[in-house]
Amino acid sequence: MKNPDSFPAVSLGVFPTPVQKLENISKRLRTNVYIKRDDLTGLGLGGNKVRKLELLLADALEKGARVVFTTGGAQSNHAMLTAAAANRLGLRPILILKKRGVTERVGNRLLEDIMGTEVILMDTDDYADIYAEMDRIGRALGVPYYKIPCGGSNALGTLGYVKCAREIAGQGMHFDHLICAEGSGGTAAGLALGAKLYLPGTKVYGMMVDTEPFDRITPALMREAAQMLEADLEIAAADIELIDVCGPGYAKPSEEGNGAMAMMAREEGLFLDPVYTGKAFAGLIRLAEAGRFRGTDRVLFVHTGGAGGLFAGM
Repeated sequence: MKNPDSFPAVSLGVFPTPVQKLENISKRLRTNVYIKRDDLTGLGLGGNKVRKLELLLADALEKGARVVFTTGGAQSNHAMLTAAAANRLGLRPILILKKRGVTERVGNRLLEDIMGTEVILMDTDDYADIYAEMDRIGRALGVPYYKIPCGGSNALGTLGYVKCAREIAGQGMHFDHLICAEGSGGTAAGLALGAKLYLPGTKVYGMMVDTEPFDRITPALMREAAQMLEADLEIAAADIELIDVCGPGYAKPSEEGNGAMAMMAREEGLFLDPVYTGKAFAGLIRLAEAGRFRGTDRVLFVHTGGAGGLFAGM
């Protein structure tokens, strides 16, 4: 099997990120709850996309790109961080975002404006339209360009969270359960694949904050990343448990998610966001209250960031 470090990567983040026990929440939920602070990855306001971008932008540079395109919703954390990372590396970021949700100059849109980012809002629900527009603009510019998919969730980006699972394994503690938000698939797929490689006995949960077919997307990303690593593994649906926490819809706050945000803020002084981590932590609370965790279990919640969304009036 190839070492994940054999793939070119640029240095953007501050790693390893800490693992901390949530003492007050552990008492409330009657199990041992820990948090992996990937909100502290060091670029922009932090977040999970930094691990993916280290690989994706290294690939862009290796291929001679001068322009980097990516996409997402109007308040996409991934898009904002891509702009920040591309600027640092001397690349020109162009964001083509869905004209959905909060489009005003607040939250991540404000941060993009501060960075002077070129942002195009498209009135479409189909990412195929957006990728076609990237090609049209890229050809018109006449310079090499590189397209990063929504969320950075392709096989190469997925390897960023395979490496994260290895990082967790090296932090000196076994976890029975590992939980993260799932919005485009790459983070959860990488953690699930990484758990098979580095975290034996750890069950991985993907808390689905969107209605995409993650039962197909997640195993497909796992298989593609495993092939890149030349890892002889059988990927099965049982490698990750997918739980629907979408509530009223993607990027629409839920009562359950807001309650989880309030619990984290009041009990631990940490802030989740209404689109991803709030809903994902609500899923963890739901499992705990349903008796899925024993009192002796160790449950690790991966905080994937998203602070910008808190200031978008969602």
